[in-house]
Amino acid sequence: MWKFITYLQSAQNFYQFSGKAIPWLGWTALIIILFSLYGGLVTAPADYQQGDAFRIIYVHVPAAWMSLFIYMVMASAGFITLIWRTYSSEVVAAAAAPLGASFTFLALVTGSLWGKPMWGTWWEWSDSRLMSELILLFLYLGFMALQTAIEDRKTAARACAVLALVGVVNIPIIHYSVEWWNTLHQGPTVTKFDKPSIHIDMLIPLLGMAIGFTLYFFSALLARVRCEIISNKQHTDWVKRELT
Repeated sequence: MWKFITYLQSAQNFYQFSGKAIPWLGWTALIIILFSLYGGLVTAPADYQQGDAFRIIYVHVPAAWMSLFIYMVMASAGFITLIWRTYSSEVVAAAAAPLGASFTFLALVTGSLWGKPMWGTWWEWSDSRLMSELILLFLYLGFMALQTAIEDRKTAARACAVLALVGVVNIPIIHYSVEWWNTLHQGPTVTKFDKPSIHIDMLIPLLGMAIGFTLYFFSALLARVRCEIISNKQHTDWVKRELT
């Protein structure tokens, strides 16, 4: 495994590997998402309290999960950047940030659409999970703003890495906020250790959407990294050969 990670530290190796992996990841993600959407929107039974309005969870919940997961990917890449200062980790962190911001925004929007009929309001400023998720969006935006504000690429990468690592403290706050404080959000129903409080016909499409979103993220991440590599290494001989 370490040998494979070391192999990917080369920009050329990373570019060639990602070119082969993207189609597999992208098509698999599309198939899983389509099947999961059908299962969630058509075959899953209506919720006994929320009716068919609950079906927005098949976008909202996986998007919220992805917002946390991508930030950890970005922070991990930032940690590697600070310790080993590898080129690939710098590019991965930079490429992941817009994707994470997009999933976070999607989670907030779909959460508001869900909250209006369920809670009677689009937004509740006193809700700890809503506010911590909004802070996460600001962390993503701040990361991207800091990256563009510093001209030197390596200096920008290190500064963004520090910001990403500092922001990690918000991740457990988002996850455990419904248990630590009074919140409109319901408690965990999928990740309980004893027994999920969700019907299996609802659970399988939900997990499928999470897997599909994850595969899509990696395919999009690799595509963005390839673009960054081409932009940064455009004057090297191997990039010129790849583009001819």
